[in-house]
Amino acid sequence: MTSHAPPGTAPDGALRELARRNGIATDYTTDRGRRITVPSDTLVAVLAACGVDAADERAARDALAGGHGPAAGRLLPPCTVVRAGSPAEVPLPPGARAHVALEDGGRAEVSAPLPPGRHVLHVRAGTREESAPLLAVPDRIPVPERRDWGFLVQLYSVLSRRSWGMGDLGDLAELAAWSGRALGAGFVQLGPLHAMEPGGLPDPSPYRPSSRRFTDPMHVRVAAVPEYRELSGPARELADSCAARARELNDRVLRGETLIDRETVRALKHQALRLVHAVPLAPARRAAFEAFTAREGQDLTDFATWCALAEVHGGAWRSWPAALRDPRSAAVAAAREELADAVGFHRWLAWITDEQLAAAQRAAGEAGMGIGLVHDLAVGVAPEGADAWALQHCLADGMSVGAPPDDFNPHGQDWGQPPWRPDALAAEGYRPLAALLRAGMRHSGALRVDHVMGLFRLWWVPEGRPPSEGTYVRYDAEAMLGVLLLEAHRAGVQVIGEDLGTVEAGVREELAARGVLGTSVQRFEYLGGSEGRHGPLPAAEWRTNCLATLTTHDLPTTAAWLSGEHVDLRSRLGLLTRPETEEKEEAAAERDGWLAELRREGLLPDPDGEVVALHRFLARTPSRLLGVWLPDATGDRRPQNLPGTATVHPNWRLPVADPDGRPVPLDDLPGHPRVQAIARVFTADEPRRPTH
Repeated sequence: MTSHAPPGTAPDGALRELARRNGIATDYTTDRGRRITVPSDTLVAVLAACGVDAADERAARDALAGGHGPAAGRLLPPCTVVRAGSPAEVPLPPGARAHVALEDGGRAEVSAPLPPGRHVLHVRAGTREESAPLLAVPDRIPVPERRDWGFLVQLYSVLSRRSWGMGDLGDLAELAAWSGRALGAGFVQLGPLHAMEPGGLPDPSPYRPSSRRFTDPMHVRVAAVPEYRELSGPARELADSCAARARELNDRVLRGETLIDRETVRALKHQALRLVHAVPLAPARRAAFEAFTAREGQDLTDFATWCALAEVHGGAWRSWPAALRDPRSAAVAAAREELADAVGFHRWLAWITDEQLAAAQRAAGEAGMGIGLVHDLAVGVAPEGADAWALQHCLADGMSVGAPPDDFNPHGQDWGQPPWRPDALAAEGYRPLAALLRAGMRHSGALRVDHVMGLFRLWWVPEGRPPSEGTYVRYDAEAMLGVLLLEAHRAGVQVIGEDLGTVEAGVREELAARGVLGTSVQRFEYLGGSEGRHGPLPAAEWRTNCLATLTTHDLPTTAAWLSGEHVDLRSRLGLLTRPETEEKEEAAAERDGWLAELRREGLLPDPDGEVVALHRFLARTPSRLLGVWLPDATGDRRPQNLPGTATVHPNWRLPVADPDGRPVPLDDLPGHPRVQAIARVFTADEPRRPTH
């Protein structure tokens, strides 16, 4: 294998060893099998982001010789992770005595099998004493016992005639109740509902949120807040005016006259909700609010404080007055008191949003759904948002998550999101990770983890450099995955890992062994894998423990893929990297190969058309979960998101529509013939493979 070095000096021995000790790759292999050497300046920058000075050879050698960071000289590692139910193997200093303080208040010997939980390890060696978190995590979580199918949706796109310009949590409850009762669906998988920054949304992507810890209140159905009914006088008149303007906007969206306008929706909802917030809470409601704030604790305080400060100083906290950039500063404490009304409002917003999310999950359960809501955990957060401010001590400053150059993107990718610092997460006992996982699992039956490979390693890109000059940084996968499984065990939910794209050897196998479901998308399922594809993967050979779908929010809809319109769209937008004829020939060959596979399976011709036939193919796979992209069920031809087109395509702003681009409201889905035809695929006595 040939080694190639990108621009920059090749690292010397000390720098390479220091990088290795910190889990930083000094070289990597591309998707084409080329070995690339990571330049020295990249390693120096990444080490600095991890708190290690390697600015020159002497500094690197000093760091090697003396150790570094808060773990140096400790009796215990910052955090220990063991498998629950098995004897713990904890390295202790010679002659040390230790015991474990269990989460439930009990006590256990270090060598005893431990119950799942967040425990504390205590050790004494001579006159020194130390304690540190000890996490006992499940060996695996159970996979679904029964086969289920459900819709995959971006909630904003599913409007009803009662919405305020975009789909809301009331619409979600209705969608879950209808599809569960009438169609026998077992789940609704959502795009991220994470909190976005207040005010304007220059990037409306739900995968670049301000906070993954809380849900965005723009999803609230205002009229469903109990105190809304108690408005009177001028407040009622103003709230009714907001409602009328929002419904007028909603009607225009459903008539196809305008796209979803999140900023206007947010402004109208916030104006109305500030009026509702002024209504005094009844005693039971006040008790529920106080219980919520107590449960959410400091995380909620930080989030509400950031929102209040952002309303005054703007959403980019790095440009705030210096004293306000530290969430624990005296200046922030003083500002919190000064802005107490705004902080209280944002606490209340988080509560009513959480209430409506819980109601949607209850509606799913009451409709007979085995899973109910499947929430989506984005891979990261915006660098200037609430989480990046509150958790800056756990995030790598000056670094961004991305991907190395590959066939999909020869220049690599920079997602503009700061990565976790492995050392800082360990020092915190992985509590920040556990908190956001717990939040995503609270009102759900499953959690989809975007780019689940990030539990093992992430591609870090130093600020100001191209993605090609990044490198992989490895995480403690036993700890990261263990925390995920522990929280899933506590919540009693399934976990779906989005494991599409380049996945290093052994990762899918490890995830499967621990009970994490994978993701299989028809467009990527080929004999021989992504390299040297030899035709569509037969239905019987698909993975059992996975969520199987035809497409995703980032890919063409099935109707557009069948017609070849996705190539026409990319051509109009100037996105093609090869001659249009070549792109069209390749797209046609891919489609024809799949249609031939459907004929081999006896699924064509189909009186309901090729889209339905492809769903019949999905039903013949052994996959435990089967997902239907809702726009596929209505015949929509437009992609919800076309990566790399933020200024030329209406990403994240399209309502679900019919083949002619006419919006289809939620109210019309029950009688929609295409929706009914696809639903029958999963409810009729279709020939299916055993699920083992």
